[in-house]
Amino acid sequence: MEILPAIDLLDGACVRLHQGDYEQVTRFSDDPVAQALSWQQQGATRLHLVDLDGAKRGEPVNDAAVQAITSALDIPVQLGGGVRSLERAEQLLACGLDRVILGTVAIEQPDLVRSLAERYPGRIVVGIDAKDGRVATRGWIEQSDVLATDLARTFSSSGIAAIITTDIATDGTLAGPNLEALRTMAASSSVPVIASGGIGCMADLLSLLPLEPLGVSGVIVGRALYDGRVDLAEAVRALAEPRLQDITAVAADLA
Repeated sequence: MEILPAIDLLDGACVRLHQGDYEQVTRFSDDPVAQALSWQQQGATRLHLVDLDGAKRGEPVNDAAVQAITSALDIPVQLGGGVRSLERAEQLLACGLDRVILGTVAIEQPDLVRSLAERYPGRIVVGIDAKDGRVATRGWIEQSDVLATDLARTFSSSGIAAIITTDIATDGTLAGPNLEALRTMAASSSVPVIASGGIGCMADLLSLLPLEPLGVSGVIVGRALYDGRVDLAEAVRALAEPRLQDITAVAADLA
C-alpha cells in the first residue's frame, strides 16, 4: 500500500483544515518546496497536493508553488482543487504533474471526466469527498444528494487511475479512518481506492491493510505527519511490504 504525504496549499503556504473548514486553518510551513523535498527524502513515492484556493474559488491561485514543486521533485505529483475544465486539466498535466484529481466536475460533468480519462490514460483521478455518505463539492462548501458509492459506480469502467475518497467528518481530526465507509467504497467500484481522512497514528495506517485485497491501494496522510505522530520513513516501510509478524510486533508496541 502506497502512502502519500499531503501538502494543502492556501495562499502559497502549507496548511491543514479541520474537517474542511476554511475558518479552522493550521499553518505549517511557508516553503512548500522545502516541505515537498523533505517528504521525498523521507521515502515518499508520490506527493499529494491540494489547491485549497482553487477548490474554493474555482480559479488557479497557487500555480507558481505547484510548478516549483514539480520542478524540484523526482517523484510523481498529483493535484486536486479547482480542476473544473478540460483546459485547466491539460494545463496542469503539461506543467509536470503526473495526475490531476477531479472532484466537483465528477458530479457536475461526468462526461468530461470520461473524456479526459480516455485522452490521458492513468493520469486522471476522481476525488469523492463525502459527509454522511453524500458527496460534497466546491471545496466541501456545498452538499449534494448524491451517494458517494453511486458516484464511484458511475466511473467503474471509465478508465480513471483511482478514486480518492475523503471522509470529511474525520479529515484533520486524527481520530482514525472510517473503515466501514472505505470498505463500502472499495466494494462499489473496480477502480483502486485511495483513503484520505482521519489518520492519526501508525495503528490507523495498519488498520487499512486488511482492506488492501478489497482494492484500497493507498492512503493520504497530512496532519499526523506534520504533528510528528507518524514517521513517514517508518510508515513507508510498514506499508510497502507488510508481513504478519511485523504488523503484530508494531501493534504490540503501540498497545
